[in-house]
Amino acid sequence: MTRLSVESLAADTVEPITSAGHAQLGIAVLAGIAVIVLLITQFKLHAFLALTIGSLALGAFAGAPLDKAIVSFTTGLGTTVAGVGVLIALGAILGKLLADSGGADQIVDTILAKAGGRAMPWAMVLIASVIGLPLFFEVGIVLLIPVVLMVAKRGNYSLMRIGIPALAGLSVMHGLIPPHPGPLVAIDAVGANLGLTLALGILVAIPTVIIAGPVFSKYAARWVDVPAPDRMIPARASEELEKRPGFGATIATMLLPVVLMLAKALVDIVVDDPTHRVQRVFDVIGSPLIALLAAVIVGMFTLGRAAGFTKERLSTTVEKSLAPIAGILLIVGAGGGFKQTLIDSGVGQMILDISKDWSIPALLLAWLIAVAIRLATGSATVATISAAGLVAPLAADMSTAHVSLLVLAIGAGSLFFSHVNDAGFWLVKEYFGLNVGQTIKTWSVMETIISVVAGGLVLLLSLVI
Repeated sequence: MTRLSVESLAADTVEPITSAGHAQLGIAVLAGIAVIVLLITQFKLHAFLALTIGSLALGAFAGAPLDKAIVSFTTGLGTTVAGVGVLIALGAILGKLLADSGGADQIVDTILAKAGGRAMPWAMVLIASVIGLPLFFEVGIVLLIPVVLMVAKRGNYSLMRIGIPALAGLSVMHGLIPPHPGPLVAIDAVGANLGLTLALGILVAIPTVIIAGPVFSKYAARWVDVPAPDRMIPARASEELEKRPGFGATIATMLLPVVLMLAKALVDIVVDDPTHRVQRVFDVIGSPLIALLAAVIVGMFTLGRAAGFTKERLSTTVEKSLAPIAGILLIVGAGGGFKQTLIDSGVGQMILDISKDWSIPALLLAWLIAVAIRLATGSATVATISAAGLVAPLAADMSTAHVSLLVLAIGAGSLFFSHVNDAGFWLVKEYFGLNVGQTIKTWSVMETIISVVAGGLVLLLSLVI
């Protein structure tokens, strides 16, 4: 397992924008995060504005000239949006095509027709995991909640027995698997190999989602026995359509970007020659931009046209998919700005200096930092971005596989114990008709299980690869 080391990083250390000592920098970090938490939780300020103000506050508390802090923030914002902005947009388009065409309903109905009884929780976790690949967490919840409620109602199942596996599938995808914003930004921040991270992420995700989903749902159903609220069962998209895509075509479209990115990772390992023609081809088609773009273009035919969409309807679907992600892009960008301010202030180097004599594994440190920021801010994405910025210097002394595991450790930590400062907490509470205590006993515990199990699996993997 990779331990913390600072000596090999001396030549690569970023020139800090301040000469503050460790104590002042530590106080600056805590103050900057405290400002963000206070603005989001008490003043209900949008996370983009809170991160912007918090970044400038961090620079000020660290004693950096304001103009340099501004440059650090804007540089980080621009770099982050340039790196992942297009990917987030393409993912949003693909998710909208999946929802509006009835493709998601087709996946759901086909699997549910084949499942029943004890197999139903496993069917729900499979549905959520497949649909959750291209969708943002909140979109996935909105898409799957009607299905969860209808299955629970019609099949007379416990709501938690069906709902927890679906939520676990979505949450694990959101925290560990690119092309979700958090993992993408962390991959970019620490310089991880995307294909390898994706492969290892899937390896970690499978046992994690089983334990936090079907297994935990047995206990959640005993702790919280509530009926499915009738008022929350809306009409499904496919009820307005005369036809919808086939099951096979929909699944193939959703998995296309994953297959292309995994193929690139496999070719990189087998060929291992950047000048080889095969590797150069797969470096192109397996890049996240091309993989997602290919899925979007294919999806316009296999999903949109298959549902009878005209060219105008397809154009409208794409247009409507982009508007809701403006806030996400700004939050992710501002998170990148905060990350860059942390780096340029010398905080990453400070962590290395302070912890070089510790016996704590680097991956565990990354997990703990992400946990702390998650508990403070309530946002998994903000926790991932900020933690990635803090621990990025650790990656310089790691193998390629361990850098990917560093990303997964951060992602696992970012999911720890969702509570009242997390929008997802209230989304689950309202959709399932729970009170705060019931939501903590089910949703919050499930998130904690995901975080701990995934973090433990990452540490175990680090011992064998």
